[in-house]
Amino acid sequence: MPDLPPNDLPRYRLLTGKDDAAFCQRVSDALSLGYEPYGSPAATFNGDHVVVAQAILWPMKDEGVR
Repeated sequence: MPDLPPNDLPRYRLLTGKDDAAFCQRVSDALSLGYEPYGSPAATFNGDHVVVAQAILWPMKDEGVR
C-alpha cells in the first residue's frame, strides 16, 4: 500500500452526511481505497433527519500506536 492516499486526498478525513445509502457508499468507497475507520461513528438528529459522521485514516507503514 502506498504511503500516501490517492488523488491528493488527505491522510485524515471526516465523512459526514445524511444517514442514507449514499453516505454508506462514501464510507465503503473510502474503505475500498485503503482508508481505515478511526474511532466510532457518531450520529445526531438535526430536526429533519439523522446526520452521521465517520472519521477515517490512511494507514502509514510502520505506524506505531495511533
